[in-house]
Amino acid sequence: MTDDPNDPRGLIREAYRIEGIDAAQCRSIFLDWALRVPEGQDTKDLIAALLERYGAAHPDHPMTGVLRQGLDGMPAPRRRGGWRSRSRSH
Repeated sequence: MTDDPNDPRGLIREAYRIEGIDAAQCRSIFLDWALRVPEGQDTKDLIAALLERYGAAHPDHPMTGVLRQGLDGMPAPRRRGGWRSRSRSH
């Protein structure tokens, strides 16, 4: 647990501390972090805050690359529901 509201379990912080960590391991950690983002929070804002906190000091770290990919690759929110969600064949 940390005092960082963007990384309450300290997953991202710890990834930056692991010596020799690779991009695949960082993606796994990122996925674990992303799955625990509370509903209703803007993931893009959280990732941007994490990049601001860690990215500048560690520009070549694999987690910085993963966070950048996460920020660039975040799809726009889509409406869920409607007739397509109730239809058995899409």
